[in-house]
Amino acid sequence: MSDVGTATSPYPLIRRLSGELGWGLAVIRAAVLQAALPQIAAALVDQSTFVTHPWRRLHNTMVSVQRQLDEDPAVRQREVDRLNRLHARITGVAADGTPYTGLEPEARAWVIGSLFESTVAMRRHSGRALDWAAQEQLYDEFRRMLAAFGDDPAALPEQLAQFWPYYERVLSERLEHTNAVDSVLYRLLDMVPPPPLLRDQPAAWSALRSVAGPVAARVTVASLPPTFRDRVALRTPVLSDLLMAGAYRGTGLAALAVPALTNPWVVADFLDPQGDSADGGPDDQPVAAVFGALLRGASAVTSTVRTVRSKSGVFASDDAHGPGRGSSPESGTGTAEAGPQSARYFFSHVLDQTGDGTISWPDLAALAREIASRLDLDAGPETGVYDAFHSWWQELSAALDSDGDGVISVQEYAAGSAHLPAPALVRLADMLFDVTDADHDGTVSPQEYRRLLHTGFSHELAAEPGGRLSRPAFTAEFLHFMNGRRPSRAWERLTEDG
Repeated sequence: MSDVGTATSPYPLIRRLSGELGWGLAVIRAAVLQAALPQIAAALVDQSTFVTHPWRRLHNTMVSVQRQLDEDPAVRQREVDRLNRLHARITGVAADGTPYTGLEPEARAWVIGSLFESTVAMRRHSGRALDWAAQEQLYDEFRRMLAAFGDDPAALPEQLAQFWPYYERVLSERLEHTNAVDSVLYRLLDMVPPPPLLRDQPAAWSALRSVAGPVAARVTVASLPPTFRDRVALRTPVLSDLLMAGAYRGTGLAALAVPALTNPWVVADFLDPQGDSADGGPDDQPVAAVFGALLRGASAVTSTVRTVRSKSGVFASDDAHGPGRGSSPESGTGTAEAGPQSARYFFSHVLDQTGDGTISWPDLAALAREIASRLDLDAGPETGVYDAFHSWWQELSAALDSDGDGVISVQEYAAGSAHLPAPALVRLADMLFDVTDADHDGTVSPQEYRRLLHTGFSHELAAEPGGRLSRPAFTAEFLHFMNGRRPSRAWERLTEDG
């Protein structure tokens, strides 16, 4: 019997398959293949926050997924427009001098193609292979999704039979063994902080991660196409094939036996029981928000590469960054004291969004992106938030970049943060007040505030009587917070990911 889906949605089969537990394995596999395409790695190397804030990214991705598969075409189009604006802002020049952009057609098509093939491989490895009719429907849905983003669907072959020669050609001619490939396979899990559920159990998380990392690497390597493994000289360790078969078969059996409990929304709720329920929940079936979830998801790889290449010892030196990214406030390893050490702590947990040991415009752009995404801003207010953050970056760099290298080191920030000029930061606070005050009553309610800073940065403002913040009170608290000058329990919780 055909495995074609029947749900009423624009992409019914994608919707159903991405709701299976094994789809997480497919996404990791696709991320490796995407990381091996040079322009994807180059485009995202300076933009990613996935490794430093993985659980926050997971939340944002799931919300984006829900919007993109909404039954209302207007909701879907709004999310497509938002993601395209986001990717249009991803521009720069790679180390070899090649310019890059988040709208590069070949890369966007490869994201779609690699995810399609990885989804097919997921079902094949799990012992529940899709028949040809289901594969044709799945491929058609992914091509239509590519077109929905304004890309030319002809970037992928029209027919499924033509896709496979294209896919083999990219594997054998275009992909490379980059540092990004090694990073996602062997280093990523070593840097992921615990999910909210396990933040009070650092020893348990470390033990779990020490086992899960090597196993995940072996499972992923064994699942990759042989053509790719041969081209990039990836060795398959002993027992990898058995581990891979067990992992995929196990997720497949789980999906059949207890589908309600293995739904990704349920798993996410289990890991993060404090997550925002208003934006989605276990009753919502997630699917591929391809360019929001996957093209950016490939940035998980490239941000790790920045860490590997960095000479600052970002994750190894407490002197440079205060407590490690996975430390728990309750463990006593953090600090909430004012002064240079608190500035260092604030630097590493708020300002250094990309985790490379410095502050540059991509770090503050990531803050702007997080706020614009959480508040679901229209194009105009979104641009205003980015512009305000850019003005603050110019103010920061003029005041603190003492050696003129275009970035602010932790030492430069710690030495000068107590005497920063504030005009641009005040204007930023004013802009954020305007976009947060959704009901335009001249105050920020606790609910409005939560969407702005608590969910993004785990910070709680001291509310005025009545539980609301006036513009002056909001500005005062925000300035203290963004300068790292007001320690609090919420400020300590910046080790968490929102």
